[in-house]
Amino acid sequence: MIASTRPVRAGEAVGRWFEHEARRHGGFEVEVVDLARLALPLLDEPHHPRLARYQHEHTRRWSEIVSRADAFAFVHPEYNHSFTAPLKNAIDFLHHEWAYKPVGLVSYGGVAGGTRAVQALKPVLVVLRMAPASTGVIIPFVSERIEEGGFRASEELEQAAAQMLDELCELERALRGLRRAR
Repeated sequence: MIASTRPVRAGEAVGRWFEHEARRHGGFEVEVVDLARLALPLLDEPHHPRLARYQHEHTRRWSEIVSRADAFAFVHPEYNHSFTAPLKNAIDFLHHEWAYKPVGLVSYGGVAGGTRAVQALKPVLVVLRMAPASTGVIIPFVSERIEEGGFRASEELEQAAAQMLDELCELERALRGLRRAR
């Protein structure tokens, strides 16, 4: 899931790179969701998401996308020491659909590489019964790695992606029974 919706953004290039890494890894069927293209409005459902009484087609579509996924990777920047408002909005639209699913975090930014955003995001994920991977991909000074619209990864970033994907596979297997029991 690409979590930046800005017209000029590094997220699309980083997201394409990570998609390539995930497909190369081979542990998952990969579906990319770009929040800029998904274009969810700001929480417009009349009922609490816990009730799953969705009135709007965009929410039903979003619920279907999240429901069919067994794991996630959020590709997200750090804005003002936190994660993006569109990511929070996308998460808050739903409730049960997130439960017992692992999530890997691919963060990027300046000197901190999105680490403060990761720390702000984890409590939100845990309260929804998601399982954040302990390994992640941290990309400092992301703008230095964007060339002609593409992302230039280092060997260390590729290794971090592979480790995170390995952990997501393990977590997905471990949580599968809990998802099925719901």
